[in-house]
Amino acid sequence: MKKSLLLCCFTLLFFSTVKSQTVPQKYKDLLQKLSKDISEKDPGTNLISFAKTMIGIPYRYASSNPSIGFDCSGFVSYVFKNFGISAPRSSSEFIVSGTPVKLENVKIGDVLVFTGSNRRVRRAGHVGIVAAIKGDTIQFIHSSSGKANGVTLTTLNPYYKSRFMKAVSML
Repeated sequence: MKKSLLLCCFTLLFFSTVKSQTVPQKYKDLLQKLSKDISEKDPGTNLISFAKTMIGIPYRYASSNPSIGFDCSGFVSYVFKNFGISAPRSSSEFIVSGTPVKLENVKIGDVLVFTGSNRRVRRAGHVGIVAAIKGDTIQFIHSSSGKANGVTLTTLNPYYKSRFMKAVSML
C-alpha cells in the first residue's frame, strides 16, 4: 500500500514537472523498479490486511453484511468480493471451487475448508482464509459461531486439523 502510494505520488510529481518529452533513464529505471515491487507483492497480503479490519464483527447466521455480522462463508465471500474475486457464498461450494492446494503448500489468502462442528460428518460446513504461516503453524481468519462469536484469528490447532477437509486457492 505504501509503495503504491509512493509510486502514484512519484509519478504525478515527476510528470507534472517534466516539460520535455525526454524522461531521464534513471527515473525510468526507478519507476520500473517501483512498479515491479508492487506487482510482485503477494496478492494474499492485501486481502488479509482488509480481512483483519473486520476482526470483532459478530457472527450472524446466513449474513454477508458487515453492518450486522457474518457467517463463515459470508465473511470469506465478502472479503474476496472486495477484491473483485468471485467466491462461493456457501461453505459446501468451496469443495468444488478454486484450485486445490496441499495443506503443506498453502499460501496467505488460500481458503481452508472444514467440516461443520461434528468432525465425523465429513461434509463441508466451515471456511476460513489463511492469514499467516510461521514455520509449520498456520493461522487463519474466519467468522466463528463458537467461543469467539465473530471474526477472529485462529491457529490451525488439533481441533481444526481434525475437521480439515481441503485447501483451495481462489487467487
